[in-house]
Amino acid sequence: MTFTITTPLYYVNDKPHLGSVYTTIICDSIARYKRLLGEKVIFITGVDEHGLKIQRTASEKKVSPQSHCDEISDSFIENWKKWEISFDKFIRTSSEHHANIVNEFYQKVIKSDDIYMGIQKGWYCVGCEEFKDNPDNSPLAQCPIHKKNLEWRDEENLFFRLSKYQNQIEELINKEDFIEPKERKNEIINFVSKGLKDFSISRTNLDWGIKVPDHNSHTFYVWFDALLGYISAISMEESKNTLEDSIVMGWPANIHIIGKDILRFHAIYWPAMLLSAGISPPKKVFGHGFLTREGQKMGKSLGNILDPEILLTKYGNEAVRWYLLKDIALGNDGDFQNKRFVDIINNDLANTIGNLLNRSSSMSRKWFNNKTPNLEDKNDSKIKDYANKTIDKYISFFEKYKIDLASNEILKFAIFINLYLNDKQPWTLIKDDKNIEDVKFIIYNVLESCRIIGLLLQPILPNLSCNILIQLGQLNNDNKSWKEKLNWGLLPLDYELPEPKPIINKLDYD
Repeated sequence: MTFTITTPLYYVNDKPHLGSVYTTIICDSIARYKRLLGEKVIFITGVDEHGLKIQRTASEKKVSPQSHCDEISDSFIENWKKWEISFDKFIRTSSEHHANIVNEFYQKVIKSDDIYMGIQKGWYCVGCEEFKDNPDNSPLAQCPIHKKNLEWRDEENLFFRLSKYQNQIEELINKEDFIEPKERKNEIINFVSKGLKDFSISRTNLDWGIKVPDHNSHTFYVWFDALLGYISAISMEESKNTLEDSIVMGWPANIHIIGKDILRFHAIYWPAMLLSAGISPPKKVFGHGFLTREGQKMGKSLGNILDPEILLTKYGNEAVRWYLLKDIALGNDGDFQNKRFVDIINNDLANTIGNLLNRSSSMSRKWFNNKTPNLEDKNDSKIKDYANKTIDKYISFFEKYKIDLASNEILKFAIFINLYLNDKQPWTLIKDDKNIEDVKFIIYNVLESCRIIGLLLQPILPNLSCNILIQLGQLNNDNKSWKEKLNWGLLPLDYELPEPKPIINKLDYD
């Protein structure tokens, strides 16, 4: 069984911003988790390259749209490599393969009698590539998102019979698990209850895009084109690369993770298009919140945009991942606060987890000939039970995409082990030889807890996890599955430990 997960296909008006990094890191952690379970994963990301906005942006830069798209697409690929994103497919909607899939899909929709010619009149936001309400019919009306004047459109378009799918979409969006979080689901239900209207799927007088077959003056509307990237990505660079091949290889998607601002396209328009073509809709659409900075919306005019490249260079991949995944509940808006960010990284990773590993490993090396303790009874039932409960909760939360709660379970376990170590005080007990077995017992159980912590961190902080397991000499040392490795008591006895090194550096305040 294949698990297919997608980021949005990012619009190539500019290089990646922190919001796109956030979405992609979420998908990356889920994809890594599913791979650890032994599932076959198709992790799809990519770029949406067509539309009037791109054509105009390229014109302003005095380059061709293709040259502009090549530049920005390369920027996304390079950024995802720097952030160590484990994507399987990176689709570009300007590719010939994608155009072929769009045309195949279009023919299926035509056969369903769901395309007709009509006149589109209304106020249009080029930034959103979407028609907007303008009840006063004012030429000065602005898009609430882009703060730019709406443009009047009055042109012949091809339309899709969205209204035909009113009942099927209502049934779909009312399913328990199709839309998350609940507040986003309620917004969509409310919108659909007012009645679905047919929408145009083509534009005229637009050169940059996929031409509609038999309608040479028409170009596919950017959303009709881009949404199909989720399917075309599956068979890209494969020997079998038709629409049907994509479906067989990995469709329907298990989850689309997107920003809440594009939920309507993914939860209504996209499923209806798929139903028209006789293709199953995605299993889940998750609309996450927006990121702010120090309580303010980020924007160029405010001069408070957080450049992810600067964050990466200054703080490192793992620090940013931990803050975004652990401190922000998926679905809620999140605020990037610099002091809180530094405090969380230092307290959670450097102190609570890093220092626990460092001092317990150092004590074991010092007292037991650079090795783990050698003892007969190695299981503290209290710690073992806590570890097993932590693992069960962690897996339950990850299965529900509650990555923040899964992360906090790791942290709570590390805090518990720190308290255990401080309470037992092996550094005091070791002064009396008669306590040597007790000290062995304590140190082994703390080191074994660190091993479990390292394993649980793998999908969230892969590099930090690697550093922990290396320090315990437990990286890729057997053929057990990840779940099997989570069984308590697998840290070898009398096993040589590498010299301790800090697994993450503390951050400084600016």
